[in-house]
Amino acid sequence: MVGLAKIGLIGLAVMGENLALNIERNGFPIAVYNRTEAKTKEFMEARGKDKNFIPTFSLEHFVQALEPPRKIIILVKAGKPVDAVLDQLKPLLSPGDIVIDGGNSLFTDTDLRTEAFSKLELQFIGMGVSGGEEGALWGPSLMPGGPAAAYEQIAPIVTKIAAQVADGPCVTYIGPKSAGHYVKMVHNGIEYGDMQLIAEAYDLLKNVVGMDAEELHHTFKSWNEDDDLQSFLIEITADIFTYLDPVLKTPLVELILDKAGQKGTGKWTAQNALDLGITIPTINAAIEARIISSFKEQRVAASRMLTGPRYSFSGDRAQFIQAVAQALYCSKVCSYAQGMTLLQAASTEYRYELDLAEISRIWKGGCIIRAKLLDRIQQAFSTNPLLANLLVDPYFAQQLADKQGPWREVVAVAAQAGVPCPAMSASLGYYDSYRSARLPLNLTQAQRDLFGAHTYERVDQAGTFHTEWHTT
Repeated sequence: MVGLAKIGLIGLAVMGENLALNIERNGFPIAVYNRTEAKTKEFMEARGKDKNFIPTFSLEHFVQALEPPRKIIILVKAGKPVDAVLDQLKPLLSPGDIVIDGGNSLFTDTDLRTEAFSKLELQFIGMGVSGGEEGALWGPSLMPGGPAAAYEQIAPIVTKIAAQVADGPCVTYIGPKSAGHYVKMVHNGIEYGDMQLIAEAYDLLKNVVGMDAEELHHTFKSWNEDDDLQSFLIEITADIFTYLDPVLKTPLVELILDKAGQKGTGKWTAQNALDLGITIPTINAAIEARIISSFKEQRVAASRMLTGPRYSFSGDRAQFIQAVAQALYCSKVCSYAQGMTLLQAASTEYRYELDLAEISRIWKGGCIIRAKLLDRIQQAFSTNPLLANLLVDPYFAQQLADKQGPWREVVAVAAQAGVPCPAMSASLGYYDSYRSARLPLNLTQAQRDLFGAHTYERVDQAGTFHTEWHTT
């Protein structure tokens, strides 16, 4: 290849390889570097062979191979590995060069890196990348945040490599500083909620009405053909039930250990929501479900000692299956509502100036939570950018009102059958709490005033009050 590369990428694990191939396929010569020289050679001899790549084997060579102002994507493990790469890169760069962190970095780390780069007259972009390995290769949802001028310079590339939907590429300028990584963090929190809700629906269908893998496949497949539930996660769930273990010829999903991992973004979402005073109970329940799943040995031992209810389903099977679909939809709306409310609070707190309609749009393709539901969410925030909560959008308010009967029925049956549904239950609790003009926290305030003189406010008088509650 003659000339310099338009962009460079550091980190040739699967995500890095796939994103590099995506960039090259879309017409941009790209330099690649990996800490392990053998990995770069392996890539160039296999997937990168006869393509428009410049392989480099030192950071000095890598930087020299790039057209100025340099544009560099790093895809390495979040945390100290990112800082290690940045520390090596900084002395090699020139004013105006742009470094893009495409990993799942904690947004506060991104703020620190952005400030440090600015002092060196360098530009730093924190860019959320969603879509997994396939998305990276064929078109992810991209969430870049940082200096607006830096985004303008990378826009010709990222708009080509992003997933494409009817109303444009699934990338937009998110906002200043760490806005991109923050939005990706909340995206992952919503993803946690969505996945847990689907798992609970599966559990109910399997253990309450006794569905086998074939029935589960057909049910989820039919749900994915409905506008309410059509999504990437429902689609892949339907596919999972068709896969048989090659040796045992039984559904592989039933042979997988029920211990789920997490990489940190869900936990960060929960921690930050507490910091901002925003309630996200569906997402929290999903995180806690993963945590309790990790106590497998304790759960197995407890199952021999702790008893649940004796329950046998005697209702209308088809009706209950439809009720589970409606409960899943309502709960998913609550999960998205919580995530969007958190984004609104962060936009104010951190001065991100987030456009929730545009964020909804770029999530419609490429990313893990892509769903037909996002069309309506985009419409809600386009109509009213200051919407207090997705639940009070007229469309969603009516949908939840119409479907709340089946939703309540499913949660009640789960309790009667002893089938845990923490995220569905949390979603219903969130809905009921948000629609309540008066909650019982007046009693909590009285208790706090009695034992700690914390004072309280009254509904009939202005001001702050304290009462000597003890009369004897």
